[in-house]
Amino acid sequence: MPIVEDYGPAWDPGRFELGTDGPRSIVVGVDGSRTSLRAAAFASGLARRQSSRLVIVYVASPSVWVAVSPAPLGEAAQGVIDAVAAEVRGAIQDRYAELGIPIRFLVRLGDPLDGIRRTADAVQADMVAVGASEGAGHRLVGSLAGRLVRSGRWPVVVVP
Repeated sequence: MPIVEDYGPAWDPGRFELGTDGPRSIVVGVDGSRTSLRAAAFASGLARRQSSRLVIVYVASPSVWVAVSPAPLGEAAQGVIDAVAAEVRGAIQDRYAELGIPIRFLVRLGDPLDGIRRTADAVQADMVAVGASEGAGHRLVGSLAGRLVRSGRWPVVVVP
């Protein structure tokens, strides 16, 4: 019969602390697309389970032509930005009481990559979530998710 020596567990986990191992602050980028709204749903569920703060950021990137166009075109672009922001804000308000977590909704103007990165840095995000690109243009300039991953600052979750 072989001799078995017991040195105790290889890893002693210590006292269990509920909800302290996950991200404390999650940033999710939304633009009104199906995949970005799925990313927001994923991030809100994770934030609820981990007792994290959720920061939802909508970065509107009006065309460069809006800046040099006559006022009615600029007003139309602002109307689209306001409509998407209102839609996302409405979805957040519908689920806020159900989730029971702190949620911030921010609207930024400019490049989506820069807006999400600046927001994630400002709130000291532990994780960033975005929806997968649905457009073919990302093959030329790279998808937002790929560029966020390459920035290498936080774990990035890409939701299909």
